[in-house]
Amino acid sequence: MITISLQENYMEEFLISKIEELTFTSVNKEQSLWSSKILDSITIVELVVEIEGEFSISVPFNEIVEENFETVTNMMKYITSKK
Repeated sequence: MITISLQENYMEEFLISKIEELTFTSVNKEQSLWSSKILDSITIVELVVEIEGEFSISVPFNEIVEENFETVTNMMKYITSKK
């Protein structure tokens, strides 16, 4: 179980770091990113490219939806489901 926790910690840190880098805004794990307009159409695509490269997954455009990308927690669940 330690491995899973380390993977989750890394994923969370990676996502928060990338979002902050792309948006110049501090974020937390449960913060609403689409509703609050932290992520827009350009930054979400940039973030998806980073996610695909880092976690070796493919994210189809039809899956770039609020349900999957509203919070860092949602993104972590989505990425885990794609592995």
